[in-house]
Amino acid sequence: MFGAVFLSLSWLILQLSDGELDYISKGKGMQLQGDFSIAGLFPLHDTKGPSDGLPALGQCNGGTQNKHGFHLLQAMRFAVEEINNSSTAQSLLPGLKLGYQIYDICSVSAGLLATLDLLQKHYNITSSSGQEKDNESMYNSSQRPVAVVGPDSSSKSFTPAAVLGAYLIPQISYEASNEMLSNKFLYPAFLRTIPSDKNQVAAMIQLLVKFNWTWVALLGSDNAYGLEGMQSLSELAPLHGICIAYQGVIPTFSADTIQNMRNIVTGILTTKVNTIVVFSSKSKLKGLIPYIVERNVTDKVWIGTEDWSTSSQISGIPGIHTIGTVLGISVIYSAISGFEEFERKLAEASMLQSDTEEVNVTMSSGNECLQSTDLYSLARNKFPLDRYDITSSFNVYKAVYAVAHALHKALGCDSGACQMRRVDPWELLWWLKQVRFSLDNTSVYFDINGDPPTGYDIILWVWRGAEWSVRKVGSFSPDPILLTVDSDEIEWHNMANSREVPLSICSPPCPQGHKKLQTGQHTCCFDCQACPAATFLNTSDPTNCQECLWQQWSLPQSEQCLNRTVLLLAWDNPLSIALLFFLASCLLMTSSSAIILLLNLNTPVAKSAGGRTCLLMLAALTAAAMSSLCHFGPPSPLACILKQPLFNVSFTVCLAAITVRSLQVVCIFKFASRLPPAYDKWAKKHGPEFTIFLVSVIVLFISVLRVSINPPVPDQDLDFYEDSIVLECSNTLSPGAGLELAYVSLLSTLCFFFSYMGKDLPANYNEAKCVTFCLMVYMISWMSFFTVYLISRGPFTIAAQVFAVLFSVLAFFGGYFLPKIYIIVLKPQMNTTAHFQNCIQMYTMSKQ
Repeated sequence: MFGAVFLSLSWLILQLSDGELDYISKGKGMQLQGDFSIAGLFPLHDTKGPSDGLPALGQCNGGTQNKHGFHLLQAMRFAVEEINNSSTAQSLLPGLKLGYQIYDICSVSAGLLATLDLLQKHYNITSSSGQEKDNESMYNSSQRPVAVVGPDSSSKSFTPAAVLGAYLIPQISYEASNEMLSNKFLYPAFLRTIPSDKNQVAAMIQLLVKFNWTWVALLGSDNAYGLEGMQSLSELAPLHGICIAYQGVIPTFSADTIQNMRNIVTGILTTKVNTIVVFSSKSKLKGLIPYIVERNVTDKVWIGTEDWSTSSQISGIPGIHTIGTVLGISVIYSAISGFEEFERKLAEASMLQSDTEEVNVTMSSGNECLQSTDLYSLARNKFPLDRYDITSSFNVYKAVYAVAHALHKALGCDSGACQMRRVDPWELLWWLKQVRFSLDNTSVYFDINGDPPTGYDIILWVWRGAEWSVRKVGSFSPDPILLTVDSDEIEWHNMANSREVPLSICSPPCPQGHKKLQTGQHTCCFDCQACPAATFLNTSDPTNCQECLWQQWSLPQSEQCLNRTVLLLAWDNPLSIALLFFLASCLLMTSSSAIILLLNLNTPVAKSAGGRTCLLMLAALTAAAMSSLCHFGPPSPLACILKQPLFNVSFTVCLAAITVRSLQVVCIFKFASRLPPAYDKWAKKHGPEFTIFLVSVIVLFISVLRVSINPPVPDQDLDFYEDSIVLECSNTLSPGAGLELAYVSLLSTLCFFFSYMGKDLPANYNEAKCVTFCLMVYMISWMSFFTVYLISRGPFTIAAQVFAVLFSVLAFFGGYFLPKIYIIVLKPQMNTTAHFQNCIQMYTMSKQ
């Protein structure tokens, strides 16, 4: 359906415009007869469209001559002649001759009519006079081109690509780079030898990233090439942290668009960008440059596309050398061997022809391919061949050779002789997609989208006074994406320090560990705020300070978290080893003392100390000392349960025994005559033992109740230190623990009170000083520990608690038991009944 519509349309237009087509293809068209023909679409002239903007076809000869199009034409002629004149064993088309048909596509309309003329030749459409064209022979390719080379721009390619694609006529463009043309559903027969703009956009993005230019302006020409390129770049830029501060569309220059041009320059200056990406065709850009020069814009970096970055049409604009640094994307430079000599000979031939021949005569048989005097009129200008012309000409050269290689495969020329048969365009298209060959050290083939997998050169404009030249400073590869730039080769516009890369940013980078606070619609404009402690700035999310994991910490302004130090009193810590020796010493003293007292249990000293109760007290002190083992190493559930209750209950037994004994001694010596019968009954019926048991059971009950209701478990204190984890047991300062402490404190107070009441008793029964000393040491030890615990945690604090436990045990042992062991072992004369009775008599006499 699609093909039928275009075929009908082509027939109608051909009837209405036969004269113009005759001009294009017959009267003065440049063609070469051959067995197979290639159509070439080249802009040999530049014509301006009508002022009302409507499409129309004007005489191409009425426009200015296009030097670039002339070189493209010459590249096609050169390639065809080179293929035809090859007589080597590796000849591409042995026994066959390639021809060509050249069309001057000086405008979009001319390109469309040229396309329709090609369809007419293919499908033998009758002319408006009603005369049928002669039946074409199988090999008369000048009347039936098998492929089309061109056009020169994306804007001129969309319609021809759609029309020719409907009939699967291969079309290879040398300069149409628009990414949409890679859509094989819309343009199934379109191929090209210039990379797609998709690769060009990727190269520009990588160049901006390379030099950290994140605040840029983007200009695009008002055509398919510029608008599509702008859209692709603006969509890709944010993914790389690049902000487009300003976008402007460059219109076609006219009196009506002058103000638009000036507004674009004003927009660039207002946004204060230092880097401008210009995705424009040279025909549009040359109208804007004078207004950039007019505003004295001298300190910018300009990034150009392949269409204008190497074009002398742009570099030749007066005053352009003052605009700043120009970096460009350029098609990889490849010269064609012998091409300049080929053009020189044509120029010489054209000068001879102008003197000896009439305008309409053709060349001699030796130069039968030159059939148009238009070619000579172009050649007489001796157009210079610059870098842009050479790179584009090489793309034409590759396109012609690609067609020749496809014909070579289609006609089975590998055997040294080609089959003489007809090759349909669809068949040639299939072979074109398979070609792969090398041309002047350049690999030529097409990917699935018909695009060449080639990259770009990165070039720099170099000015030496008014002399302009281009310097290659890098390269770009699309697969894989790789940009290499030799920064030392770049001379920046800031001549004071030409090696310093100019900045183009909205806000300076934040210091380390500072997050970005966006201040406008662009992510590149921001304030900086330091990340607080216990957070870090992840480089993948520069706008948020992320919290560290619970087992990590960080200082303010950090970009990473560090593992916290685990604080515990390890078994192999030197402090632990010293405390364990201390513990062993305490256990040795209590156990040896218990043995000594057991062996001397019936002596007066043992009886005055409490008799069998002393053994209970020593066992309690031993258990209290053993509780210190729960503080070493990582806390375990059992250690957390036993740590506090074991010490409190054991020490309460010892305190209760001393308290009851002190009460008994005071009562006997001071209140014997006033004691009620109940005391005597209490003393004789094991009241002291029962009291000690009751007092101990109460604290045991409190401890068991506390552990049952809210059991302490191994815990990690993350709040006390920001950089450490304190391994301890939970509920250390719980209400239950406070009640235990209060109970023990009350018992200690009673013990001190009763002991103090007996300060004037006989020496053998007076233990006020010793007990007072023990209680003072005990209280000072634990007060010191709690003071340290409130201001510090860690191995030293845990060691302080162990020391308080052992020192409390040692204090009671040294204050209460050691004097008695001393008398038993070293002063046996004082451990007699007579000595004790003597002490009692002396106390009685002193009271009388």
